[in-house]
Amino acid sequence: MSVWDDVVGQDRAVAVLRRAVDEPTAMTHAWLLTGPPGSGRSNAARAFAAALQCRDGGCGHCQDCTTTLAGTHADVTVVATEKVTFTIEEVRRLVGLAQRSPAGGRWRVIVLEDADRMTERTSNVLLKAIEEPPPRTVWLLCAPSPEDVVVTIRSRSRRVSLRVPPVEAVAALLVERDGVAPDVADAAARAAQSHIGLARRLARDPEARQRRDRTLTLAASIRGVGDAVMTAAELVEVATAESKAATADRDAAERTALLRSLGAEDAQTLPPALRAQVRQLEEDQKRRATRAQRDVLDRALIDLLSLYRDVLVRQLGAQVEPINVAHAEVVERLAAAGSPEQTVRRMDAIGEARTRIEGNVAPLLAMEAMAVALRPQG
Repeated sequence: MSVWDDVVGQDRAVAVLRRAVDEPTAMTHAWLLTGPPGSGRSNAARAFAAALQCRDGGCGHCQDCTTTLAGTHADVTVVATEKVTFTIEEVRRLVGLAQRSPAGGRWRVIVLEDADRMTERTSNVLLKAIEEPPPRTVWLLCAPSPEDVVVTIRSRSRRVSLRVPPVEAVAALLVERDGVAPDVADAAARAAQSHIGLARRLARDPEARQRRDRTLTLAASIRGVGDAVMTAAELVEVATAESKAATADRDAAERTALLRSLGAEDAQTLPPALRAQVRQLEEDQKRRATRAQRDVLDRALIDLLSLYRDVLVRQLGAQVEPINVAHAEVVERLAAAGSPEQTVRRMDAIGEARTRIEGNVAPLLAMEAMAVALRPQG
């Protein structure tokens, strides 16, 4: 057993990180781990953090390893944001934390997931800490690509690139670690396009599989503008409901905890000073809900891209493994009903919808424009 066991299909990246653990001359104070969604950036960062704390370089069973991987090690801080961007205040708190010596571990490690969600101003706050780090502090930044991080931070960090792991490796992980049936594991790994987290959710959650199937079925059933508008509305409605379900309980618990800490749990009206704190919490929760809805919609759009990718492969007769094995009949029907040029245009429309939603265009408008472009032509 090793902390690296869950870092699937990343032999080259793991070799670089293990060497840094074993050889002090290969170690540096700031690392930038990049790779496409599903490549396991966060898993690699956590494994690296555990290996840095472990006296045996990442044995996987000592207290340092187990607490780091569980997120409870006193000297390892893992930060992610569920909002659109990190705030300056959040990064300033991390910079202050980075100045402290480790409480008992070998290093103080700060893992900043979603480092691409920092604005330039926020990145400049972090830059100072990376330029002048304490001797036993290590920053591990995770982002989809180096270009997603400002050049000043990029130039001061050692880069490690991860790739999308093979489908077979992800399926094997689901079978061995989660006890998933081999056929379900293979289908989930393909549908998730080797994204380990999504593959696990699809393999273990029948409702997640049903939602994905519904998304592909809706897109394939568009016949005219009316169908397109209805499909767009349903996709946005499902995304909104799913994001609310994921955040509602947490929002309520956070509000209750805040009111309790302010001594106002049973108050009918709040004084102005307390109302400001509650309003700030509500604004943070709203930003988190916006991010959650965008993420759900983006996942649906990626699923649609995978469907039309299979259609294009079928139309061109390419000898490439399909992603949506369970939807072979739909793929055949769409391939027979259009040309490769039409399929490419539909894929472009889906990509444009992703760009618009990320750029704060109203989700319903972006999805309607895309759905209209998916209808049969001629």
